[in-house]
Amino acid sequence: MAEPSERTIMRSAFSSSLLAVAAAGLLAACGQETSAAPAKPAASGPQPIAGASAAHPVVVELFQSQGCSSCPPANSNVNALADRSEVLALSFAVTYWDQLGWQDRFAKPAYTARQWDYAHHAGRSQVATPQVIVNGDTAIVGSNRQQLDRTIRAAGPARGGPSLAVEGLTLRVGGGKAAAPSTVWLVRYEPRSIPVAIRAGENGGRTLPHRDIVRELVKLDAWTGAAKTVVLPAATRPGLASAILVQEGVGGRITAALKV
Repeated sequence: MAEPSERTIMRSAFSSSLLAVAAAGLLAACGQETSAAPAKPAASGPQPIAGASAAHPVVVELFQSQGCSSCPPANSNVNALADRSEVLALSFAVTYWDQLGWQDRFAKPAYTARQWDYAHHAGRSQVATPQVIVNGDTAIVGSNRQQLDRTIRAAGPARGGPSLAVEGLTLRVGGGKAAAPSTVWLVRYEPRSIPVAIRAGENGGRTLPHRDIVRELVKLDAWTGAAKTVVLPAATRPGLASAILVQEGVGGRITAALKV
């Protein structure tokens, strides 16, 4: 699968006469005192997301592969979201790079299928890495940190779906009006940073850190508006964090989310 890339080379040529004029202007300016407004201090830390919290997070899903040379910048950007309580940052490793020199140790066909579900729902005829999907709706590449931050602030928390609460292994889904038949998902992921030494492929020789790598994606039930109680399966491995998603159809908008 060829990843999208965009390279633009811009060149400007100036005549020697223009350079001379510019240089003279600079020399003249050096002898003059100027007063400028003091620079505004840079904003410290990420800007808050209105209405978002661990109980109502913005859902950020990254589709990536260790074999994709374009993925590390997006991977790094999504890794940086992992400690934000109001953001659910999930990293899905896809399989379609595995035959190109390096097999991703976290990849599963179910994660590739999820990316295709998003593509089909949105009318896209292909998938590529890296790709970030916000709240099951907005798709961007994810390599530009400023664009990613703007996108998650503009999206805000997942909304429009039922209330969610988890006690032990019991999930309670509230009642309400469903805009569309929905799927209730359980996601379990690694909250710690896992460095992986890549031995071959496009990223051969690099060690890539991964955070919030998805280990389990379980379809729990359907939701059409009636309140219900669902028993969660036990995790298949220790140390995993959990989250609940309610999503319209398969590959549609995420209307409710909960970090457990």
